[in-house]
Amino acid sequence: MAKLVEKAGGAAIVAPSMREIPLGDNPAVKEFAESLLNGEIDFVVFLTGVGTESCMETLSVLGLKDRVLAALKNCQVIARGPKPVAALHRLGVRVDVKAPEPNTWQELAAEIQRQGISLTNKRVAVQEYGIPSDDFYRWLRDQGAIVIPVPVYKWALPADIGPLENAIRGVISGDFDVLLWTSAQQVVHALEVAQRLGVLEQWKAKANDCFIGSIGPTASERLREYGLTPDLEPSHPKMAHLVRESLAAALDLISSNASDSAN
Repeated sequence: MAKLVEKAGGAAIVAPSMREIPLGDNPAVKEFAESLLNGEIDFVVFLTGVGTESCMETLSVLGLKDRVLAALKNCQVIARGPKPVAALHRLGVRVDVKAPEPNTWQELAAEIQRQGISLTNKRVAVQEYGIPSDDFYRWLRDQGAIVIPVPVYKWALPADIGPLENAIRGVISGDFDVLLWTSAQQVVHALEVAQRLGVLEQWKAKANDCFIGSIGPTASERLREYGLTPDLEPSHPKMAHLVRESLAAALDLISSNASDSAN
């Protein structure tokens, strides 16, 4: 990410805000596997590539991976985006439904409806990614589905939050022109640390003075939820597009403001 910023002519300050914590002894994954093997699940939804891989690693430790892969042939497999699709294809798993870009749960829901798939009284297992996808669960239940959350990993703050604290202070000091967000959970953690520092409202005000680039609708939704206004979502939800398009738009805005001031 830093190299992409530098290649586009910017100066990158990287502030890690997340680390993945595997759920070691995960009873939810074991219960999911047992239900699947007993023919009690109709649909399995994989939301992330990392979550898919972590789920399979856990199943491998439990000695259930091969049996689960075989059992997936007997139900409908749904994937939210290209990363879980790629992970499933590497495992030889057929994917029946996949969301188009920008790969949010809304596109997934629309694709399920487009294909005329009935979820009434169907048991739908959903591989969670960090935090529960409550809006997606509500939509599934509105369709009559029985939702079975399968938490595979959760997000935690980095072991060293010093760089993130420094970046928060830097925003308040006016050191940054552009803030780039590549996930919704980054927003949650940044606000959590700002709250700990006692500078939350200051930080939010100054952050909104910056040009805010968001990787896609899910991150943008979380930004707005916490009072931050994204200025741009890239044409494709990829880091290279986010960096290139955000820096170009920010430069145009700075130039326009400078011209207005001169006049």
